[in-house]
Amino acid sequence: MSDPMRPPASHQHAQTASPRSDSPRPRASLRTAVVWDILKEALDRRVEVTGRQSRTELDVLDTGGGSGNFAVPVAQLGHRVTVVDPSPNALFALERRAAEAGVADRVRGVQGDVLGLFDVVERGGFDAVLCHGVLEYVDDPAEGVRLAVDALRTSGVLSLLGAGLGGAVLARALAGHFQEAQTALTDPAGRWGAGDPVPRRFTAEQLTELVEAAGVRVDAVHGVRVFADLVPGVLVDTEPGALDALLKLEAAAAELPAFHAVATQLHVLGEARGPQGGAAA
Repeated sequence: MSDPMRPPASHQHAQTASPRSDSPRPRASLRTAVVWDILKEALDRRVEVTGRQSRTELDVLDTGGGSGNFAVPVAQLGHRVTVVDPSPNALFALERRAAEAGVADRVRGVQGDVLGLFDVVERGGFDAVLCHGVLEYVDDPAEGVRLAVDALRTSGVLSLLGAGLGGAVLARALAGHFQEAQTALTDPAGRWGAGDPVPRRFTAEQLTELVEAAGVRVDAVHGVRVFADLVPGVLVDTEPGALDALLKLEAAAAELPAFHAVATQLHVLGEARGPQGGAAA
């Protein structure tokens, strides 16, 4: 459920890496590299904060995690990951991918969704919660964020990824669909028409407000896929060094507020505050 340009289905395959590798970056690097690098750093910091000298495992919840685009690489870092997803097919693919990556013992998949989260997982039982590509599809995004936060231990990490309004408007306009771009710009849900596969999009301000209202201190906001969806694929595939250069450009622009307004996705990283973040670690 991480790609806002299509319905919530399976994720791209993760790159094979050895357990506890420093950089098991997901394979679809243009789509995931910025978020992955930020997430890995946040998990590393959380390990230090917990003061667990004898072990480095965190308990990570990936709600809407599909077939493991992030869950398997996180498990390859040595953490325990629970994936909650409504799709049995995605969970089957997750199980297979985790086995192929050698982390089946650290990945658990359960069927469910964020609005019924505590029917299947423990409240306040996680050091980090990933909520990627979920809020676009739930009836009540504010409740979805609140439930994700309630799964966190105090000072736990929230990684939230949502579809960006500005990126969709820009994409429709550059494709020559000017009326659809105008519709998305003025529609309360950011939809460009009846054929739009994404039920809802957000601005950076909207996502930040949702996160803060749920009791999370926002540490950073990032624009994701600012350029990647606009650059012709043939250029990236054939021009020497183009992929690496584009990845560096994406990383450089991610934290600049000026580019949040045109990003395909928006990433919010935060830390749970007080009792609404769940039980203490």
